[in-house]
Amino acid sequence: MNIDEVRLNFNLASIQALNAVLAFLMFGVALDTRMEDFKRVLRMPVAIITGIAAQFLLLPAITFCLTLLIQPTPSIALGMILVACCPPGNISNIITHRAGGNVALSVSMTAISNALSIVLMPLNVALWGSHHPAAAPLLRSIALDPLEMAMHIVVIIGAPFVAGILTARQWPGFTAKVKKPARTLSFLFLIGFIAAAIAGNWHYFLDYLGLVLLAVVAHDLLAYGLGYATARFAGLAEYDRRALSIEVGIRNAGLGLVLIFSFFGGLGGMAVVAGAWGFIDIILGLLLAAVWARSPASKTELLS
Repeated sequence: MNIDEVRLNFNLASIQALNAVLAFLMFGVALDTRMEDFKRVLRMPVAIITGIAAQFLLLPAITFCLTLLIQPTPSIALGMILVACCPPGNISNIITHRAGGNVALSVSMTAISNALSIVLMPLNVALWGSHHPAAAPLLRSIALDPLEMAMHIVVIIGAPFVAGILTARQWPGFTAKVKKPARTLSFLFLIGFIAAAIAGNWHYFLDYLGLVLLAVVAHDLLAYGLGYATARFAGLAEYDRRALSIEVGIRNAGLGLVLIFSFFGGLGGMAVVAGAWGFIDIILGLLLAAVWARSPASKTELLS
């Protein structure tokens, strides 16, 4: 069967549970976020602007070009575009720490990127998907409403993110006790749901993983390389380059799966891409961190 015609099975109750897990994940991220993280924009404007540009402008554009080059099936191309438009996941902060990168920059980038993704993600998906020669007809057949997607992102990312920041500000003692277990549990739940989505459609993943594996690995390596190269081009220190590389390389594949099952009917190529990315970007990130950890970077931040 053509992967563009496959619809993965994930019932309504499971989708709602995944929405809840993702919201809890964002709440956990926000518990470790402070208003000062946003204020760092004033102290590190070059680094923050470079990271935002790499994530929301360059990565979707380069992904679009990559799909034209390797010419995957329409649903795989659309899945690659969707993943490229996702904000970073909170595990990027952990991997940045292991890599000896600028954790403060990583945390700030995660916070700002997730806030901006409420508007920029649906716009990017609609823009690049609608201009893709192979994926555009598929996107039109789905009749994607960017505003509806934005509202969905507000509910599962925006609202819990704001709630977490307010909780951390109003009840710091409570936050100090629960933030670490909340982030750990929510991440484990998310990995569990991605694994469950794969297990419930195991034969599809086995049938089509080979078709998407090369594309996902190449795409992920491109994302890590783009983050590093953009930071270097902007004149950032090695300490900051590592953080931006990981911020651009780690995408929130869980959010991608939620949107694929909610708006794209579990479209086969898209779901396999997001499911594979959810594990591959973490594996590659940890390998990259292990290499970088052997060569500590100077902790001098660029404050221009």
